[in-house]
Amino acid sequence: MSIVLHHLNNSRSQRILWMLEELGVPYELKIYQRDAETNLAPPELKAVHPLGKSPLLEVDGRVIEESGAIVQYLCDNFGDGKWQPAPGTDDALRHNELMHFAEGSAMTPILLNLYVSRLGEAGAPLRPRIDEQLAAHFGYLEQILRPSGHFIGDDWTGADVMLSFPAEVVVMQGMSEAFPKLAAFAAAIHARPAWQAARAKGGPYFAT
Repeated sequence: MSIVLHHLNNSRSQRILWMLEELGVPYELKIYQRDAETNLAPPELKAVHPLGKSPLLEVDGRVIEESGAIVQYLCDNFGDGKWQPAPGTDDALRHNELMHFAEGSAMTPILLNLYVSRLGEAGAPLRPRIDEQLAAHFGYLEQILRPSGHFIGDDWTGADVMLSFPAEVVVMQGMSEAFPKLAAFAAAIHARPAWQAARAKGGPYFAT
């Protein structure tokens, strides 16, 4: 089996790189660099997928898009039953909910915050609503993070991988005191040898 990760530097593709390292899956890494002025992905990524976004996981020539779908594929094919709950259980349904939450509900205020911040004073009327939504979504994650430091059960799952990015945003935005459990979750991830190996291979990452 041939596996290629098309990885954009300083992006959410870091999660996929980390999971590949955790699972010990042999893979080839193709790194794409953001434009130094626009911070956008280079046009070369559009040769892999029309939208020119990352991550993209190429398996025997078949390109898998979307982080959640990639994480699910890796759990199903290489997780050996250890990275997701048993099928048909309530935890399995919850795991699926949180996998979608990471790139659905949680990413909406995060991206709005990013884009509106670039508007300066012009974005001020939107600021209260965005701040309220960030606090609500981060607060929800803070509430449901288990004493074990995981979102499902007491060990690492695909949901933890997907939710690593919102937790890292908490730290990046200086909100660690408000959401200490999420900050500790991000720190635990960054301490893992597999994450550090992924960081070394993938290049500089904003959350470290």
